[in-house]
Amino acid sequence: MNPTSSRRTVLGAGVAGVLAAAGAGGTAAASADPSTTAAPADLSTGPSTGTAAARRPHQRSMVDVPFAQHDTVRVGLIGLGNRGAGMLTGWAAVPGAVVTAVCDIRADRAKAAADKLVQLGKPRPAEYGGSAAAYKNLVRSGDVDLVYIATPWEFHYEQGKAALLAGKHVGVELPIATELAQLWDLVDTSERTRRHLWLMENCSYGRNELAMLKMAHEGVFGEITNGHGGYLHDLRELLFSDTYYTDAWRRKWHTRSTASFYAMHGLAPIAAAMDINRGDRFTTLRATATAPRGLADYRERNLPRSHPSWNEKYVNGDLVTCLIETAKGRVIRAEHDVSSPRPYSRINSLAGSRGIFEDYVPVGETGGRVYLEPDHGGHSWRDFTPYREEFDHWLWKKIGDDAENNGGHGGMDYVLQWRIVQQMRAGLVPDIDVYDSAAWCAPVPLSVESLKRDGRPVDVPDFTRGRWSELRLGLDSRETDMPPVG
Repeated sequence: MNPTSSRRTVLGAGVAGVLAAAGAGGTAAASADPSTTAAPADLSTGPSTGTAAARRPHQRSMVDVPFAQHDTVRVGLIGLGNRGAGMLTGWAAVPGAVVTAVCDIRADRAKAAADKLVQLGKPRPAEYGGSAAAYKNLVRSGDVDLVYIATPWEFHYEQGKAALLAGKHVGVELPIATELAQLWDLVDTSERTRRHLWLMENCSYGRNELAMLKMAHEGVFGEITNGHGGYLHDLRELLFSDTYYTDAWRRKWHTRSTASFYAMHGLAPIAAAMDINRGDRFTTLRATATAPRGLADYRERNLPRSHPSWNEKYVNGDLVTCLIETAKGRVIRAEHDVSSPRPYSRINSLAGSRGIFEDYVPVGETGGRVYLEPDHGGHSWRDFTPYREEFDHWLWKKIGDDAENNGGHGGMDYVLQWRIVQQMRAGLVPDIDVYDSAAWCAPVPLSVESLKRDGRPVDVPDFTRGRWSELRLGLDSRETDMPPVG
């Protein structure tokens, strides 16, 4: 794309055509009966490189497939620990959404969630719990349209696939799966069942991130060349807490995997700004990792010898860095570090031929800074605030006040929830689809593979099976209203 031509100019009137076709049935809505009797994919023979296996009969792409319209979106929650319980009230607050079912292996959590909704004046949801298989009853419920999964990582794939096969749309907390074959299977199952599954990537809806996206697509940075994102969060105290992560599930991942677990928080916004799966795609990934020192050092200084963590050996590097190349020659650096003493950062930096944005710096009200030609000179950073005001995304203009009152993480949780419900009620194409979700989560297994090969590059699969080159809308959506609640 010519740097003087914005993405909006390139899409032009075609945007209206895309939206009209979706609304008029130009692409069949995700409403047909799911292929619940389809044979499950053989995970042992799934594609493990950048080459995709052929689609099976009756399996079609979910690119640009709109939701069927729902007057009311009935939400079922699986997993009511820290994250799931924290998202409960947001779902209940979105106009036209109702929480109809809650589930946790610990039945007391399901009861507490139901009690909370009643206290808020909402209908009491059905409660499922008391066993590891309780979620199966929730996904089979005829009173649920959308399943939201917020369980430990090792359960995401199994529960997400079960929900698809039961005919439900599925939002999954990070990551949607941890193995490459699992990612492919979720893509294929979504295509067979005609149901959407997506990553609940709240950071893609951050105010700075969405303004950065708009700037990129308006050509403000010129030709985008590189980006840098990640998840840098000192979690040591929480990882060693006896109560925060149930059964220490998250700390135990550091004893059995070398993966970049959670870089999606910073990777996804950069990928969106670069039109990954919408004109460009990830092609190769190479990973490096520092020695695993942080958790053992923290344990040495803060935990008694009687603590169960002293039976653990940590193998996950403190800082895992993935260098990702794209088909258009761009480079993304994605980092993950939850084991070191440091202030929080998702990095969130994007650069091109005419300027750069950097987030998480002590500048102005937004915490961001820019250097853009021809506006700036003298090799001096400028405050991001006026640019965020100019390029503020319509979602934040429309519901920013509600978001800050109803959701965590500065309101972006609620923006994500509101937008999902709006898309389902209005019959829109999802901003984030199964292909985006698989691509953003692919660094989890691919970082392990690259580290096994001493950091040599590994291929990133094309989960779209060739449709990545089509320029289409995503998080750079056009303003629409929430349908009125009858």
